[in-house]
Order: sequence, then structure tokens, then C-alpha cells
Amino acid sequence: MRHPRRPPLPRLLASLLLAPLLAGCFASSSGGDGAASGGDDGSRLRIALAFPPAENLSPYGADATILSRLGVTEGLTALDANGAAAPALAASWRRENDRTWLFTLREADFQDGTDVTPVAVAASLTHATQAKPAPAALSGVTFTARAAGGTGVRVTTSAPDPVLPLRLSSPGLAVLAPKAYDGGQGAVDPVGTATGPFEITNVTGATGADLDRFDDYWGGRAQASGIDVRFIADGAARANALRTGQVDLAEAIPVAQAATLGADTRRETATTRTTGLFLNTKSGVFKDPALRAAARAAVDTSALAEGVYEGHADAGAGIYGPAVTWAAGKRVPPTGRARAGAPGGASLTLATYDNRPELPETAQVLKQQLEKAGFTVKLEVREYSRLESDALAGRFDAFVGARNSLLDTGDPVSVLANDFTCDGGYNLALLCDTAADRAVGAAQAVADTDKRQDAAMAAEAAILGTDAVVPLVHQRVITGVAAKVSGVLLDPYERTLVGTGTRR
Repeated sequence: MRHPRRPPLPRLLASLLLAPLLAGCFASSSGGDGAASGGDDGSRLRIALAFPPAENLSPYGADATILSRLGVTEGLTALDANGAAAPALAASWRRENDRTWLFTLREADFQDGTDVTPVAVAASLTHATQAKPAPAALSGVTFTARAAGGTGVRVTTSAPDPVLPLRLSSPGLAVLAPKAYDGGQGAVDPVGTATGPFEITNVTGATGADLDRFDDYWGGRAQASGIDVRFIADGAARANALRTGQVDLAEAIPVAQAATLGADTRRETATTRTTGLFLNTKSGVFKDPALRAAARAAVDTSALAEGVYEGHADAGAGIYGPAVTWAAGKRVPPTGRARAGAPGGASLTLATYDNRPELPETAQVLKQQLEKAGFTVKLEVREYSRLESDALAGRFDAFVGARNSLLDTGDPVSVLANDFTCDGGYNLALLCDTAADRAVGAAQAVADTDKRQDAAMAAEAAILGTDAVVPLVHQRVITGVAAKVSGVLLDPYERTLVGTGTRR
């Protein structure tokens, strides 16, 4: 039975402006500790997230993971603990031919009270294919989605895509109700239009958001009655908020703050996130492969892992780190590397962001290492939302970024296509290399899991051979969890954080 729905909320497209977070802002607008505590209603969770919305909470970009981590959005599929596709809004699926898949939907409701129907799901997926820029999961992929009877959605790709069920697990391909797209001109509003166990009810600029439990969730009623979220870019402030009891969960605790948390409130998770140094191959000093090779040779990754990350990271081995358990045994040496040239004082701008507090310190160490090798380095640090567009436009010579290699699709090949090919949508190095494109293209065509992994490692070797990226460290993420909180979803893919069983 559906519960009566609250009146629709205003659209939030005009409200997401960066604003400072003031001390004491954790007093929930929805009542905090006391408003919904006790009995069967459960208490509200108070969460500190590192990244404020950068794109009006659109599911098509970086904000997609905010929505999925908070239990707001879902796709047709999800990732299981082994990185395989698992049922979500689709209860099952089968491949009809090399380009066509049929997904059978489970019975579910959107948060606006309407049914999750094949027509609505097909329309939502179609909107994603038309988004500009395209969601990262669709880099190099084109498909059409059509309703098939009363319970089916048929997805047909323009070329064979053996990992389509994995691709559809991406937070960027979340399924939303038709009302989400009423704004036109590509606008997408997830307020009250998603399918997850928690529903956004209020967004306060870029400082916070309030969520209520969605009682008609197909997966069962969540134990927490809601979530009060605050976005805090400063990692020390997040850790302090947990220590002082202002929040129940704090993501991405800086390694420098880890020791200040009690052992019972600190969780360390190996992730598929790699911090890398991306070198602009299109213009500037690193257009020269010999100078890229010189930069790579100048970097001491062990000093970063043991120094900056205080042992909470592993020295960079490749694009895939230890959390991708099969990668080490299949890795092959990089191919085609240029011989390092003499920097001769060549000037460059090195940029990074401060939402992940280790990155500015990492960049500072890299600056020293590069200057010791003969480069002249200017360092620029900004908040991520104010940096991304310039980085993608190639306005920096080098960029330090942390990237979860399996976040977008769960497929090891897709991240290579998106980040390191001529048509890649998140190509920070602006790499356009024939050999790398050829290797990635060959890997994309392989269906067998073991052979696809082999092909991914061959493509990794071709990419590393260009010195467009220098893997620095493979991160272990530290999450602050109050002792009274249980059921937190510590996910190596960093897609989830709270679910129906998360409570305090």
C-alpha cells in the first residue's frame, strides 16, 4: 500500500551555490537527535560528506555518487562484493543476442508515488543517453531502451557490449520518475523522484541536505527515519564533528586526523581508488614525451605512501591497485616509453583540490621532487567544483587527482576508455594516442571475464607507456563511524554508505 505523498518540493537548480559551513551547523533542520528517535521510527542519521554538490545534484556527473551513497538513487543493477552485476530495479536479465539484452523489472515505486514501469525506465535511460556531457559509464557506448511488455525493458547497443549489466549499475545511470525531467533543457531533479530507501526533502545550497525515509521502498523499510547531511570540505572539521558528537558518520577522514579518533570509531577500507599525477599531453611542457618521462622518473611514490599517507596507502603500481585483486598477477611492463629528457628549468603549473586533504600535501611533495629534477613549478589548489572544468579543458600542465578506477561501471576496461582515449569524457591528461586507443578498443570487445582482464592489463601497459599518468598511491579510505552506529556500508567501489540496515 502506498502512503500519502507530501506536496512536491520546489526545484533546486538555482539553490546550489557554494557557501561557508559555520560552526554548529549540525543542528538538524529536521530535529536532529530528538525529532524522530525512539520506537519503530528509528533515529535520524547525521552524516558529514566531503564533496558539496557541483552539478545541481544531477545524476550524470560527479554528484551521482552523492545520491547513491545516501541511498537516494538506484539503477537497474548494482555491484556485488565481487564486482559482478547484481539485481536492483531489474530482478533478472538475459542476453538475447550480441547487441540486445532484456531486463525484467521488479515491482517498485518511485518516491513520487508512481509505479516503476518499463515505459518510465526506458524513458529515464534515454534521457541519460542524451545528456551533455554524457555520463562516464556511457563513454564510447550508444544504446536505445524500449519498453517490452508489462515488465521488460529491452536495451540494444550499437555495437556488442558484453558488460552492459555492469554498466547499468553506474550511479550515473540511475532510474528516475518522469517528473524528474519536467524542467527541460537537460535539467534533472532527483528530489522526490528516485527509488531508493531515502528521499531528499530539502537542499540548503551547498552546505547540507535533509532526507526522509521512503516507506514504500521495494527493499524494505529503512531502520533510520532519515538523514541530515552536511557538506564539509575541510577534513579536520569532519573528524572534529565526529569526535564531538555532532555527526554519526564522517567520510574521508584525513590520515593526519586518523590517530585522533578512537579505534572503535575508525574504519579503514581498501578501495579501488588511485591517486595519480596526470600530465597534459596536448599542450604545454608535457606535450613532449621526453619531459613526461622526466617527470615520471622524478617521482618517488614510496615517499608519498609512507610520508603523506602515513602508511594508509600503497605505493602506486598501476592504474589498478591492490583492491583489484586480480590485477597484480596479470600486470605487464609498460610499452613504448620515451627516454627521459632534461627539464632545463621548464615551467609548469601543477593543480589539485583540497576536498581530499592529502592531495595538497601530495602536490607539495611532488612540486619539490619535480623542482629537484630541474622543473620550475607553480602550485594551484582549489575546491574541486571550482577546478574540474579547467582541468578537463587542459588549463594546467599537471593535475593530481584521486580516481576510483571501478566507480563508474565496475568494468576495468571502461575506466580506461573514459579516462585515457581520444573520445574519453574524463580525460584529464588529454591523451589521444593511437596505440592506447587500439589496446583499449581490443579490450572492449572481449566478453570472457578472465580474458577481458588480460586485455585490460595490456591496455594499461600501453597507457602507462605514454607517461600521461603516473600512478602515485592506492588509497585506503578512512571512515569515521560513531560507536553507536551499525550497518554502515563500507564499499571498496565507494558507491554506497548507508542502506536500509544503517542505524544508530
